[in-house]
Amino acid sequence: MDMENARKQLERRLSPLRKIESELATPPRGWIKAIREALNMSAVQLAKRLGVVRSRINALEKSEVTGNVTIKTMREAAEAMNCRFVYAIVPVKPMDEILRDRAKIVAKERLQFIDHTMRLEDQTMDEGDRKQQADRIIDEIIEKEARRLWNET
Repeated sequence: MDMENARKQLERRLSPLRKIESELATPPRGWIKAIREALNMSAVQLAKRLGVVRSRINALEKSEVTGNVTIKTMREAAEAMNCRFVYAIVPVKPMDEILRDRAKIVAKERLQFIDHTMRLEDQTMDEGDRKQQADRIIDEIIEKEARRLWNET
């Protein structure tokens, strides 16, 4: 399967998450504590289900809030509460747009060089030509240079 098809498949899977992502904002005191309390489960009860001491639950809940918890620990805590831990990286906009935006940045840098060279030769491009040239370069970058798209210039 080529990269474009793989990206489109992934985009179809992630698109619904982008729509609900703001609704899934982490509760201020963390998911573990929010779910545990909603289930009327005490820290002692969760500790017993996880096979740890009660103080470990307090540390776990604090580490989740500070972002220092592991995925494995989140998964184990979720399972101990009869829940499923869901983990995803959700692009802020469609991946094709992200790629095109990045290609525009690279194309702009290239066009500045081309424009400079043409001015030195006493030739200039009008705005329509510049836009057409930019679109051509953007398409070419995405089509032929996608692997190098994220290299710093």
